[in-house]
Amino acid sequence: MLLRHTTAEVAERSALSVNPAKTCQPIGAMYAALGLHRCLPHSHGSQGCCAYHRSALTRHYKEPIMAGTSSFTEGSSVFGGQSNLLQALNNMFTLYDPDVVAVHTTCLSETIGDDIPQIVDKANEKGHIPEGKYVIHANTPSYVGSHVTGFANMAKAMVDYLAEPAAMKNECINIVPGWVEPADMREIKRLCWQMGVDVIMFPDTSDVLDAPQTGEYEFYPKGGVTIPELKQTGASSATLALGHTASAPAARALDVKCNVPCEVLDLPIGLAATDRFVDALRRTARVEVPQYLENERGRVVDVITDMHQYFHGKRVALWGDPDQLVSLTEFLVDLDMRPVYIVTGTPGKAFLKRIEKALDGRVPEAKVKQGLGADMFLMHQWIKNEPVDLLIGNTYGKYISRDEDTPLIRHGFPILDRIGHSYFPTVGYGGALRLLEKILDALLSDQDKNSPEESFELVM
Repeated sequence: MLLRHTTAEVAERSALSVNPAKTCQPIGAMYAALGLHRCLPHSHGSQGCCAYHRSALTRHYKEPIMAGTSSFTEGSSVFGGQSNLLQALNNMFTLYDPDVVAVHTTCLSETIGDDIPQIVDKANEKGHIPEGKYVIHANTPSYVGSHVTGFANMAKAMVDYLAEPAAMKNECINIVPGWVEPADMREIKRLCWQMGVDVIMFPDTSDVLDAPQTGEYEFYPKGGVTIPELKQTGASSATLALGHTASAPAARALDVKCNVPCEVLDLPIGLAATDRFVDALRRTARVEVPQYLENERGRVVDVITDMHQYFHGKRVALWGDPDQLVSLTEFLVDLDMRPVYIVTGTPGKAFLKRIEKALDGRVPEAKVKQGLGADMFLMHQWIKNEPVDLLIGNTYGKYISRDEDTPLIRHGFPILDRIGHSYFPTVGYGGALRLLEKILDALLSDQDKNSPEESFELVM
């Protein structure tokens, strides 16, 4: 097996990552851009970069991902990609008629130093951008940040280019959902609608990357936030940013540009984080929490109470995106589980403090690693020294799961070998119930598999 040569002895590494717990910025920027209605993402770099970004998203969502590329050659790699991007914009608007092209840079174009705003101005001068159409851009070199920061940069670009200040504010609330699944975005909107709150969510990949099969191919599915809606975000009364890493930059930019006050919350994964989100909606929109949602919450509490003996004391290893890890850690601690290993390759200043707060001093043996050296190799080394009962993370953990005979719950990005993640939410009370079911199913299936004959029970 691939990982059986992993050594148990942990050594500090300063210049090497082995299977890092992240991927590159342009993938996140492309995903965010797909949450804008009739938007064609564009990768300003080589054709191979764009192909990788598209294939990564296609394999996760099992949907065709459309995007343009500047197709750098040797000449543009030396002299810059201005002519390539000018030609690309002309071709895309002529052939595919998008309402907006969202340009994200790559390592190559960033190293050269291409000035995207200047190139877009030149495209306007040449008439390559039709009237009423838009081009936005985000700087997303792969050698810094991760797919999460790429998402954050493109979400902020939507504000920078499209949000418009308004003298009169309305009762609408902006929601920046962060990097979550299309089903999660739909569930967040459902919670808002259940409370009678009018919201604008951006980006919004629901009905884009989980669009129904109608028998006819739609190049631009019906979902996604529209340009008129993005322009109206400046007239909203408030913004709720779900996730400090992925969502806060866009919310704060909207506050600065359009004077829309923002509140940054954790992703509503689990009971406590969902409670805080619902309460923030209640306070901000000045509405009451309906009995329907209280009943949803009560069912989650009921399952936690009934099945507590199976959660208690179980050791868990987690890896993935910072915003998701913080909320997942808090949820596991609330279940009296022990998240002992936590790894994210995404850099950032607040993550370690947020994880410490989520752990609440209740798991003193927890090991947390972020950024350089925070990879799946280190995770495997920790597990070899002290095993865990459960793994929670993306598909790349399946090798550790097989090698150590430890159950794996797939969560996060990318999930390449299963379906369901884009259709069934893990946010909100309904998502918490699904997570509880998945955790219990994994733990009890493992108990069934490994129990001796005399302990094999029909009822557990």
